[in-house]
Amino acid sequence: MALLPRFHQALAGLALAAALLPAFAQTAAAPPPAAPASAPAPSTLDARIQDVKGDVIRLNRDLLVLEEELLFPANTQVAVFVSMDVGKLFQLDSVQIKLDDKPVANYLYTPLEVAALHRGGVQRVYLGNLRAGSHELVAFFTGQGPHERDYKRGATVKFDKGTEPKYIELRIKDSTGKLQPEFDVKVWQ
Repeated sequence: MALLPRFHQALAGLALAAALLPAFAQTAAAPPPAAPASAPAPSTLDARIQDVKGDVIRLNRDLLVLEEELLFPANTQVAVFVSMDVGKLFQLDSVQIKLDDKPVANYLYTPLEVAALHRGGVQRVYLGNLRAGSHELVAFFTGQGPHERDYKRGATVKFDKGTEPKYIELRIKDSTGKLQPEFDVKVWQ
């Protein structure tokens, strides 16, 4: 696997940077030796410290990317997103998601997050691993429906997980004909 050598390389670089930082700190804390007035050593040391800090930050970013690739490989990855279309008939409060009768996500929305969904935003509510085969996703939406009444609805979808990542969108949209919100689940290919 190509990820493992990159992971070990990044880990070795991070260990090297961690080992060098105390030495730089001692050098920076030590009183400067008596030197000619034109000694550029302190500024060079500061530049080296800044370079090492930048290297550590880049290595940390690479490690986080590698960690996500290792924890959620593409062949078992499933992601669930929430989106909202118009949303005048439903004011979203929370979403609960179950995969194969196991709760995997609960999310309470703030007014700012609901406003972002109204403006076309999409939120990733869940990212996890799922073995290949048939699965069932159940989502429960709670909030205020028409006439400011408490509203709780569910949406269910059965899908087959193969070796490719699976992306599922939970869409909340208004049905102007029925004057009711609709909850639709779309499995992206």
